[in-house]
Amino acid sequence: MLNEAPRKGPQRLGFLLVPQFPMLSFTAAVEPLRSANRMSGRELYAWDIISFDGEPVSSSSGIALMPDYGISDIDNHPALIVCAGIDPQEYQERTALSWLRQLARHGCQMGGISGGAYVLARAGLLNNHRCTIHWEYLTGFAEEFPDIEVTTKLYEIDGERFTSAGAGATLDMMLHLIAEQHGHDLSVAVAEQFSHIGSNDPNAPQRLPIRRRLQISHPKLIAVVEQMEANLEDPIERDELASSVGLSVRQIERLFMKYLKMTPARYYMELRLKRAQMLLSQTSMTILEVSIACGFVSASHFSKCYREMFTHPPRQERAPLEKS
Repeated sequence: MLNEAPRKGPQRLGFLLVPQFPMLSFTAAVEPLRSANRMSGRELYAWDIISFDGEPVSSSSGIALMPDYGISDIDNHPALIVCAGIDPQEYQERTALSWLRQLARHGCQMGGISGGAYVLARAGLLNNHRCTIHWEYLTGFAEEFPDIEVTTKLYEIDGERFTSAGAGATLDMMLHLIAEQHGHDLSVAVAEQFSHIGSNDPNAPQRLPIRRRLQISHPKLIAVVEQMEANLEDPIERDELASSVGLSVRQIERLFMKYLKMTPARYYMELRLKRAQMLLSQTSMTILEVSIACGFVSASHFSKCYREMFTHPPRQERAPLEKS
């Protein structure tokens, strides 16, 4: 992926902004390029902002950006990054997908940030390539594209394709790009400009550790929560959870009430229902399939629990798709 600087002129990248694109991921991609130019005193990078029709594109925060071009203005480009955020699984603009395939045929190197892998996959441009995607879309992506190897890495670079999982991951990926093209020292200088002291390790987890996410430090409670998160389809009985960390059921219940303000059963139920909500909104799985994937013995019991937590039935998550 762009591992060598062009022999002449700056490295040029295009950014295709999909409506509702994540502004933070976009700036995490373009700002390191700007900083590399500044820190080196040379124009190492140049970029073009592209929208489908050449009109302004609204980000997920409602801030609109004015593009330099529409897709009809560009027949070829050395490298392109698709920036997609909210509900990328719904983007099915055929003309844009055909345009991406055309660029790829001409040797364009393709990247996707945050939910951008969805768009590349739908265009057929991730076949036989590893990729990653933001953790929120991971389950739905894997269900829709079972033949594509998707990982949980912060970023993936595989031949002519490169993908990142979110804003922080995108910054790490761009720093890697700068290091590959112009050396470690410049990459470090750019990182320091953003006070970025991360490890730049693509294998680092996408989500915060449970200790930080839930602001708890009790090691046995953390171990139980880890087991719960890893076993949503086949929930572990409370006796087994307790014995796995050398505590009694009552001790586990006390820990949950003290630190998380709810019973272990309630916490486990909420984990499963939140996963169900994600599957319903991002995949074509039936309600029965979702209920089984989240550890419920029947669709009726699942629907009852779902309504109690979210105050509406599971089928309502599909309402926007059914109306469109």
